[in-house]
Amino acid sequence: MANELWSATIDRIGEFTDEMFDGGVFIMFGDPVPDALGEVSIVHDTRVAPVRDIRAGDTIELGGVTLTLDEVGERATLNLTDLGHAVIYVNSPEQPLLPGAVKASGPSRPHPTPGSRIVIRGE
Repeated sequence: MANELWSATIDRIGEFTDEMFDGGVFIMFGDPVPDALGEVSIVHDTRVAPVRDIRAGDTIELGGVTLTLDEVGERATLNLTDLGHAVIYVNSPEQPLLPGAVKASGPSRPHPTPGSRIVIRGE
């Protein structure tokens, strides 16, 4: 059974996120978030550290879809802790991995909604 490492509830979804979601790009930010970034982000309520560093092999549940983390940038856990921020590239293996980003794969691309949870799990 996987342990919950980090979780948040989605407060709102930026008005310009649909195109990004369709392209496999999901930007998460903890509230408060600057307006310009809020327009393209999944805004949630959590700014706490994960139980441990997130790493390849962990999973993230987002928009009812469970994804496997394939690669984790060197600043991803720190950004998640300090800002509630991460960029998740879903089913985009050609995407270069940026320091604060995570690459994930799964059965489909999520379409998160306000009120739903984001949960990162690991062994």
